[in-house]
Amino acid sequence: MYHFQLVYGKACHFPAELEHKAYWALKKLNIDMAAAGEKRMLQLNELDEFRLQAYENNKVYKEKVKRWHDWRLVYKLFVPGQQVLLFNSRLQLFPGKLKSRWSGPFIVKIVIPHGAVEIFDKHPDQAFKVNGQKLKHYYEDTANHEVVSAVLATT
Repeated sequence: MYHFQLVYGKACHFPAELEHKAYWALKKLNIDMAAAGEKRMLQLNELDEFRLQAYENNKVYKEKVKRWHDWRLVYKLFVPGQQVLLFNSRLQLFPGKLKSRWSGPFIVKIVIPHGAVEIFDKHPDQAFKVNGQKLKHYYEDTANHEVVSAVLATT
C-alpha cells in the first residue's frame, strides 16, 4: 500500500520506469520483501491503535465536559403568570458603572419543554422565547415601609 493511498484513499499509478527503478533498488539492496511487508503491516496496525485510542480519549473528554456542564445547570421551575427577570448577556464588554444586567420584570406566558420559556413585557401579543437558564425569579418588595417614630424624653 502506497503512502498516497493511505493519505488520499485513492490508488496512485506510477509510471512503469519509476516502479521498475524502485523494484531494482530494492533488489539491489537485497531487502527481504516479506520482512519489510510484515514490518509495514505492524506499523499500519499501530496507526489503527493510535486512532482508536484518540477516539476513546475524545469520548471520555466529551463525557467529562457534559457531566461538568450538567452539574453547573440550575433547574428552575416557572409557571405561567409568574414574574421573572431576564439576563442581558449583550452587556459583557462595557456595561457601564453600576448598571444591572438583569432586565424586567417580565411575565411568563408559556413554559415549553426542555427549558424554553415564552415571556412578555406588557402585551401578551409581543411574547418571545428565551432559554430558561437566562431567567430568574422576581420577588417583589414585600417589606412593610411604615414609619415609626418614637419620642425619647430626657429627664
